[in-house]
Amino acid sequence: MSKGPGVQKMFDNIAPSYDLMNRVMTLGQDQGWRRFVVKKAGDPGTGWALDLATGTGDIAALMAKQFPAGRHLGTDFSLNMLREAKVRFADQPVCWQAGDANKLPYKDNTFESVTFGYLLRNVDDSLTVLKEIQRILKPGGRVVCLDTTPPEKSIFYPFIRFHFRFGIPLLGRLIASDEAAYSYLTGSTMDFHTAEELADILKSAGFTDVDYKKFMLGTIGVHWGRK
Repeated sequence: MSKGPGVQKMFDNIAPSYDLMNRVMTLGQDQGWRRFVVKKAGDPGTGWALDLATGTGDIAALMAKQFPAGRHLGTDFSLNMLREAKVRFADQPVCWQAGDANKLPYKDNTFESVTFGYLLRNVDDSLTVLKEIQRILKPGGRVVCLDTTPPEKSIFYPFIRFHFRFGIPLLGRLIASDEAAYSYLTGSTMDFHTAEELADILKSAGFTDVDYKKFMLGTIGVHWGRK
């Protein structure tokens, strides 16, 4: 069974509290990761830059602010998330559009860069989505992926696992009134590709110059590559 409908409904439900939860769960570090994503995506010049699974619009808005000569598009399949993005960043020149990452409504070789945060752990097949992203990028275009990654075994591992299993769902219940959604999100982190596996999938999708950097005790990874 496809994850799509359930994930779409979940993000529609948590959209109003999504930003506050991100700040609390990451101790305010999430904005720094997004700035790193924008840096790796680079300047699109006067071309198009797409932020896929844009959520409430942070990365798309940062791209527009950093590179005002570019044309910026934020796409998500959660209409409630897009509504939040439009309100939050009404002053930014970003075009917000509904779309499904599995079958994007864009022509081949359209974008100078494609960024996305927390997309791949919520899809059925990461390789399929990455091939679709590779299709719409121009030759030489850049892909940058921000997502969770399972923590490696270390002295911190038991504490991280406890926080994922109990702490984040509790925060979800207190802040978002949706413990189940955040139980799913933390579970999808532990079951997701390792950083090394995701780098290999990016290469399998046709990307070159693939690399990554980890943050927050190895629980967040930013991957990048080039078409």
